[in-house]
Amino acid sequence: MVQIEIDSGSGFCFGVTTAIRKAEEELASQNVAGDSQSPTPKLYCLGDIVHNGMECERLKDMGLVTINHDDMRELHDVKVLLRAHGEPPETYEVARRNNIEIIDATCPVVLQLQKRIKKQWEEENEKQKEYSLTSHLSPLKSQIVIFGKKGHAEVLGLVGQTDSSAIVIENFDEVKRLDFTRDIYLYSQTTKSLDEYHRIIEYIQSHISPSATFKSFDTICRSVANRMPNISQFAARHDLILFVCGRKSSNGKVLYNECLRVNPNTHLVEDVHEIEPSWLEGIQSVGICGATSTPRWLMEQCRDAIRQLA
Repeated sequence: MVQIEIDSGSGFCFGVTTAIRKAEEELASQNVAGDSQSPTPKLYCLGDIVHNGMECERLKDMGLVTINHDDMRELHDVKVLLRAHGEPPETYEVARRNNIEIIDATCPVVLQLQKRIKKQWEEENEKQKEYSLTSHLSPLKSQIVIFGKKGHAEVLGLVGQTDSSAIVIENFDEVKRLDFTRDIYLYSQTTKSLDEYHRIIEYIQSHISPSATFKSFDTICRSVANRMPNISQFAARHDLILFVCGRKSSNGKVLYNECLRVNPNTHLVEDVHEIEPSWLEGIQSVGICGATSTPRWLMEQCRDAIRQLA
């Protein structure tokens, strides 16, 4: 008999849970209202509400319509949900112009990070103005740097707080292209690797010019970062690890790679149909885990599928 364990620490984080709850509540309220002109509940969501295709399909069946920024510019007098990743100021301006009601599900951790970056950018702009008034020399502009995935929704929202002037570095190697003669203010996307972030901080500290200022801010979400040591221990306990995750998930890639490092017999699957029976040959125990975007019900489906195959 194959032993199967679902990791109790895997599954939706607080931000994703809140976004999905807000979507479900809005769609349910429309259903109760019973609008005769619009019998099918409808709520627009800017981007996938979660990086998991199965969960997106479930909510689509309830009436959630996923749109992109171009679609939003064409919409008027509707409700649009902003997912946990957050949005740049431009999105809110489009909503104001088009009389769109925003249901803001931005994760509180991300929202706080946006505010910190915006405040830093505004303070640096004021310093630049004051310097220009008192000196004939051109000031050396400071660098607001974000450790994050280029093009990721959260990162786009963060860069937007700086009028698109922030520098994005995706990995440790890219830190070398910064100008170490200029001030550096370093932030991180909330779901990046804490270990890699610390490596970047140490590199900047050892290379920054004595005449320049360097400040780093601990902006990685602990509910995600704390999953790393927990998932390492979980992966080590089992013969086979099924990591259930949408392939778009940023933190999913980090957590999956950690499982793979600890247990080479780790497989990433998006749904039950990707499970290969051959993986179970000679296996005594299976561990099922996932990302912050992985619904519990999907991990349970994988458990049930394994029971049938075994």
